[in-house]
Amino acid sequence: MAGMDAAAQGSGGHRPDHRGAYSRRGLFRAAATGVTILSVSALLEACGAAPSTRPDRSSGSSGSAGTSSADVGTDTGKEIDVLRVSLPGSLSNLYPGQESGILNYYVAGICMEGLVGVDTSGRIVPALAESFERTSPKTYVYTLRSDARFHDGSPVTADDVLHSIEMARDAKVSPSTASYWADLDKAVKSGDNEITLTTKTVDEAFAWLPSNADALWIAPKAAWERSKGGLGTAQSPIIGSGPYRVTDFAPDSHVEFTRVDTWWGGLPKVAKIRFEFIADDNTRLLAWRAGKADMSLNVPPAQAHQWESAAATRVVYAPDRSYTGLTFNLTAKPFDDVHVRRAIAHAVNRDAIVKNILRGRGQVATALSTPEQFGGLWTPEEATGRLAAVPQYEYDLEKAKQELARSSVPGGFTAALSYPNTGPQLGTAALAFAADLKKIGITLDIKELPIEQWLAELNEFPPLSFMWYFNTAGDPGELPSWFLGEGNPAKYDNAQVKAAMGKVSTESDPAKRAALLIEAQTAQAADLAYLPLWWGQAATAFGDAVGMRDFTSYTLLANWPALLYAAK
Repeated sequence: MAGMDAAAQGSGGHRPDHRGAYSRRGLFRAAATGVTILSVSALLEACGAAPSTRPDRSSGSSGSAGTSSADVGTDTGKEIDVLRVSLPGSLSNLYPGQESGILNYYVAGICMEGLVGVDTSGRIVPALAESFERTSPKTYVYTLRSDARFHDGSPVTADDVLHSIEMARDAKVSPSTASYWADLDKAVKSGDNEITLTTKTVDEAFAWLPSNADALWIAPKAAWERSKGGLGTAQSPIIGSGPYRVTDFAPDSHVEFTRVDTWWGGLPKVAKIRFEFIADDNTRLLAWRAGKADMSLNVPPAQAHQWESAAATRVVYAPDRSYTGLTFNLTAKPFDDVHVRRAIAHAVNRDAIVKNILRGRGQVATALSTPEQFGGLWTPEEATGRLAAVPQYEYDLEKAKQELARSSVPGGFTAALSYPNTGPQLGTAALAFAADLKKIGITLDIKELPIEQWLAELNEFPPLSFMWYFNTAGDPGELPSWFLGEGNPAKYDNAQVKAAMGKVSTESDPAKRAALLIEAQTAQAADLAYLPLWWGQAATAFGDAVGMRDFTSYTLLANWPALLYAAK
């Protein structure tokens, strides 16, 4: 969790702001168009077969199966004139405070910096602040770089930083992230090149807040004022101090960035980066085969085999720290009955979903925290083992029937479940477990909704809902602090959980903090307000002329262009 009132809301994903509205942060913005949905009868049988025809991407080399490494060949040391990156949808605003999909973060991060940033291991590292120190439990001091310059040539000053923080806290200017700053008491200039932030409460996750992986993107004060609160549009493109500046932005088509020679971190090898917005998955695949892109983000699971078999292509998989699960509104009938919730839990075949719908590119979720967020304490493998100790509900239709028979609705019932059109795999999974729920007397009415309509529905706290959340911070408490705190989407209240989570925000020892998080999630599992389904992976396609070092689940939130190289 990066910088929210720990007793209220977590960061990332589509968490509510101070008005209760959900943001789009961390949601896949890929379009559902062109994705083939398998028949229900085939869903739990086997993975889809690879296509029988060879793609026509121009290259002499053959395609390769998916991998976990983005390295390829040897680094020629040459510059890359233009890196063409295809995105699964369009961005209408480049400022994540306004439009906070996960792709907005990946794009804006190469242009706008925070006081701090994140590295590929998920650690907080210096950015515009060359150093930072926590001088007391509620006080954070940042020393600005004296050589930092904005893209217009002006120096980065403390006044620019303070104004950017003010804009980040403004619900009109930054509706998607303003609520993350609720725990900030004051931000002051404490020296010529020094900023001091003071919090209202002790919050161990606050250190993430002033990063461009969470809720701060620093621009010149003059640019904010010229844009009149509209920074990030085609008329007022984002401007920052990062390695690239915006040189062309057409919201329905593309955005182009050109490297600058003013960045404190040096000159990147890639001269230009052009992001093409291609909403239709089939169109994007055809463009790739035709050699019109060098890198493509969020390759859809249903097309993974086709991408993997494309010539001169590597599809690289990495955990994206996403959580997908079901949320039960504990104040809505019949989900106020724990036996109903247990019946549903026993009727969901999570292993089959991961194997057959995600094509094995994911992991059955046993908790709200994802394994990759325990970096520095446990490896993902060690964290997976620890999180597996949280009580689980195995797939067992007989147990499901028994639980339903003990419930207030032994004869079954009908309920609605919607999913966003940007997440077709959620719909496919819903059809799969709806088929099993039908066998025990529960009918699910599955609906696909445009993402904005889906988010609006979530604001009404439906009886049963999907949650699809992408953690951006390297903090294991990011999602639990929202889901187990005040104002949570399940309207869940448990004294033991509340006590444990109250200690999480103030506990500075990583091991003790992790133990508290697992204690809280263990207690929640008994009540079953949330049913974790899977932790996801993101698939990124690379052409074989481009390599990327140190590709991890955090890379695209770090300074990722600096890791690219021209490969031989």
